[in-house]
Order: sequence, then C-alpha cells, then structure tokens
Amino acid sequence: MANVRLGYLIDRARNIRVRNLFEFAQQVGRVSKAPTPVIVADMLWCSVKYDMGFRDYAVWDIRLLNRAERATWMTHPKSFRITRLHNTPEGRAKLEDKRRFAVEYADLLGRETIDLRDVDDATLGAFLARHPKVITKQVDGQGGGGITVREVAPDTDAAAFRAEVMAAGQSVVDEFITQHPRMSEVYPGSVNTVRLITFLRPDGEVRLLAAVLRIGNGGSIDNFASGGMYTMLDAEGRALYPGVDKNSNVYDVHPVTGVPIVGFEVPKYDEVVALAESLARRTPEAPYVGWDLAITESGPVVIEGNHNSSVFQPKPSASGVRTGLLKTYQDAVSF
Repeated sequence: MANVRLGYLIDRARNIRVRNLFEFAQQVGRVSKAPTPVIVADMLWCSVKYDMGFRDYAVWDIRLLNRAERATWMTHPKSFRITRLHNTPEGRAKLEDKRRFAVEYADLLGRETIDLRDVDDATLGAFLARHPKVITKQVDGQGGGGITVREVAPDTDAAAFRAEVMAAGQSVVDEFITQHPRMSEVYPGSVNTVRLITFLRPDGEVRLLAAVLRIGNGGSIDNFASGGMYTMLDAEGRALYPGVDKNSNVYDVHPVTGVPIVGFEVPKYDEVVALAESLARRTPEAPYVGWDLAITESGPVVIEGNHNSSVFQPKPSASGVRTGLLKTYQDAVSF
C-alpha cells in the first residue's frame, strides 16, 4: 500500500493546479475566516499528513477541526488506493463500460437501454417511438459528465438522432426513469438517487460504508460534481443533515421546491439496501463499489456501479459532526 501511496503523491505533486488550490482556500475562508496564506499552508500540510485532497479539506471543513478530529476522516486518496488494491482490472471494466454493464445487470436496470453501435435505424426508431424522453450518455462517462436528457418528438428521424448523439461523443441511449413520486417531491427536475458504498469482504459479508441521498438542484443531473447536493442517510433511509453542494453551500430546504432536507425519507429503503447487497455479491471482481440506485414505484433499480466511488461524509458546519468515517472503512477493508 505504501508504494501505491508514494506513486499517488508523486503524480499529484506533478499535476498540482495552483489555481484550484487557491479557489478551495477561498471557499474555506468563508467558513473559517482564517487568512488565505494560513489556509493554503494548512491544506498543503494536510495533503501530506492526512493523505487529503484539497476538495476534501474544503468540503469537510477541516480547517475547523483539531488534530485528533482531522485524523478520523476518510479521504479520496485513501479511497483511490482501496480501488487500486482491491478492484481488479476485470471488475473495473465490468462496471465502467456502460454497454457491458447493461448486459451484465440487465435484470436489475428497470429500464430499456440500447447502444447505437449495436442497432440499425429501424430498431432505433422503434425504441424512440416507445420512449418520448431518453437519456444519452458516453459509454465510459463518470461524475455525471457526458449525459444529456433528450425529449423525443413522434416524428424524430432515427438517422438524424443517431448522428447528433454520436457527434456528442455518446452512444448509450436509456429510457428515462420515472422515479417514485416521493423522490420527485424533493426535486422533480432530475432522477434523485441513493448512493450506497459497499465493500464485499473475502468471507462474503457485505459491509455498507456510507449511505447518501443525492438531489438535483436546478439541473437534470443529481451528481455532486455536476451541481447537485447530498446528505447522509441513517439506517432507515432518513436524511440526517441539511444538503451540501461542492461549493459548500448548505440547504436546510430545497431552494427550488421548498421541501425540508432533514428528515426526508427515501421510500422502499429496505429494498434499496437489499439491491445493493445483491449487486455487491454479483461483482466479486470489484469488492469496493459505490452503487447509484433510483427508486421507482415498483422498487429500486440500478443506474450504475462506480469502482472509483467518491467519498461522502457529514459536513461539520452543516451537521455538527466533527468526526469522519475512516474507522468504518478501516474496519471493513482492514487497512
């Protein structure tokens, strides 16, 4: 593991972006009020001492925490090493290639999906006739990137649709998921998902490392990196804290719908957890995965599995929680 960490740190030092460093420092300054040079120095120190990314430092209010509290946080560099040490190339390929994923997990998708490389215009036209709203995406897109929601008119020309989608670097076309009405209440503009991060232990036990509700905010994607917000869930699927976005904005209620975030209950949550456990056991080649699950009226369905899942923890200034999930990860993964 030490060699993986050293390689990661060397690569990171080579690719450090000073502009990002200072942008995150300014974000931290809105919470801590410390001078920017002090924050920058502390960020650089924490990146080495605690193996911490700059965004980690900003989003989780590390500047506000003491030494003992800082040492409890799971970080993205640590997550990266778990991925590299435990998820095999075969497991990463199985999850990353959306065309393959649609085949491997077809019975759990809850939607019709095609790849433009596999169908002719007649088949595509019939698909579009069945689905007036679709999502098109890159075959290997991540972080909510490379995804477009498209309305399809009854007279849409299949060849023209194909050309437009392929020109955007996309080839996967999914039927748009109609989410559970309760999930639409909090924000109807996107399919709001639950991410459950699991680790499949060698003895077959599935450990749930984190449960997260992701909510769109003004756009059609709920992803944190794409402008959405997140909050942590308890064992019954209730939102524990206000929502937070990547710019450290905190939302007690959703700014579009006015629905309170704290206490929001994810419907059919026991089924959501059961689905994640089933998916984990089906994917032994990648023990460490963040599963994105949507909830429909008939039950949860899988959107995708992330072999390099982001880390989610409570934001101290929004939640009052000053310790992270490092021990939860260590107990499950044994690192």
